[in-house]
Amino acid sequence: MTVARLRDIPGIGVDAVGDAADAANDPELLRLENLDTDLRPPAVALAVTHAAIDTDAANSYLPFQGHRTLRVAAAAHVGRIAGHTYDPDTQCVSTAGGLNGILNTLLATVEPGQEVVLCDPIYAGLVNRVRLAGGIPRFVPTTPTPGGWTVDPEQLAAAVGPATAAVLMMGPAMPTGLVLDERHWTALADACERHDTWLIYDAAMERIRFDGRPPSHPAAHPGLAQRTITVGSASKELRLIGWRVGWVVGPASIVDDIRLVGLTNVVCQVGLAQQAVAAALDAPDAEADVAAATAEWKRRCGTVLDQLAAYPVVRPHGGWSLLLDARPLDLTAAELSQRLFHRAKIAATPMDGWGPSGTHYLRLVFANEPADRLTTLTDRFRAAL
Repeated sequence: MTVARLRDIPGIGVDAVGDAADAANDPELLRLENLDTDLRPPAVALAVTHAAIDTDAANSYLPFQGHRTLRVAAAAHVGRIAGHTYDPDTQCVSTAGGLNGILNTLLATVEPGQEVVLCDPIYAGLVNRVRLAGGIPRFVPTTPTPGGWTVDPEQLAAAVGPATAAVLMMGPAMPTGLVLDERHWTALADACERHDTWLIYDAAMERIRFDGRPPSHPAAHPGLAQRTITVGSASKELRLIGWRVGWVVGPASIVDDIRLVGLTNVVCQVGLAQQAVAAALDAPDAEADVAAATAEWKRRCGTVLDQLAAYPVVRPHGGWSLLLDARPLDLTAAELSQRLFHRAKIAATPMDGWGPSGTHYLRLVFANEPADRLTTLTDRFRAAL
């Protein structure tokens, strides 16, 4: 690497497996490697996007902080879940997708050499952005159980210390499907208060829960209301992946800094997409739309769990993916990925770089293949192993 900031930043693996799958161009290949979904976006978002093509205002850099319609919708959306009222003009800024919002937020909150607390395993894209911002990841191990992933609230809190700039949490977490709850927020509230630390909450999948319960938002906890920065995205819940629209909502003092970082970084968002996302967030059937999509993803998840019941898979509590532990198969995750690709026509990503324990696991995305194709997994795994 020519610059130091890239030396500890590996790739995410998804790109390599995805490129190989694209090159194979084989319709029999199961695409379980990338967080895409074949479920269509909300109809209102498609209609508004079509209309925006003929609108001159949609073909503009302005306003740099995002169209006010979008900021009003995003602030209201976060407010409904968190139980607060947010000012769209001072407490919300739009971003070019959720991960752009994460990076902008890290750049506005983390000094080089400070720590950022994350769960392990976790998406490499989050870890890499911590490092790109000059931060040092501080990992808290999560535990696979027959019922799913768990993390001890007190262990989370104990990871926060004098060197901590931020706690970066996601729920359901990618790729594990780990869900956090009031116990975790209570433990973190005391620790964040003691060490004057921000809590950055990646809300990209917060409504994609398989237990039927509403999201557990950290800002709903009194001790975290003024410390929580919520980063949201249209990509997962709304299935608007290619629209590249996200938002950051939080206290005005820090949002002003995040806005400045955004102006210096990507500058502005996709003009053609912003009104569509606003319409999808504001739609009368918005909750029903997300619930229907979640029900289908849960059904597909159940199919994968049934098909691979003989293998060391860990049940997710939500999200779009689940993990398989390669160690009991006497393989590395990378070796298992190669066997599945070449012997069974399954594209799946090994999780090297996805936290210290990531190297043991293979990620299987169940959001992009219909259930009838997923019913071939048992036979495909037998062929590979």
